[in-house]
Amino acid sequence: MIIRKVSEVPTISYGKGAQKKVVIGPNEGAPTFVMRVFDVPPGGASNDHSHDFEHEVLILQGEATCKGDGPDQKVEAGTAYFIPPNERHQIVNTGKGNLRFVCLVPLRGEDSDQAACFCKTCAPK
Repeated sequence: MIIRKVSEVPTISYGKGAQKKVVIGPNEGAPTFVMRVFDVPPGGASNDHSHDFEHEVLILQGEATCKGDGPDQKVEAGTAYFIPPNERHQIVNTGKGNLRFVCLVPLRGEDSDQAACFCKTCAPK
């Protein structure tokens, strides 16, 4: 068994002001899934993207808007949601404090180069 404190895991910059921590992944011997914890400051966001794998999200702290192919949806602490493969998605911190969430992806999803980004810089013209 491996036990880690999230506060002791190194952070990686991600998206618009977000910080990612790979809490459990291949370096810890996880053969199938990767558990990541994200912290997003007010006004910050994840990348607007899609990829060919699912992921599951649990909001631990804060308020946010989930953007995607359908209508925007508000989420808050205690909300869990599922993003199916190939669905465009982005989470934006619309609250006044930090947004913290856990995101689980398959092992091949961590640091995937398969993501199609839809930000203004990368979006198809």
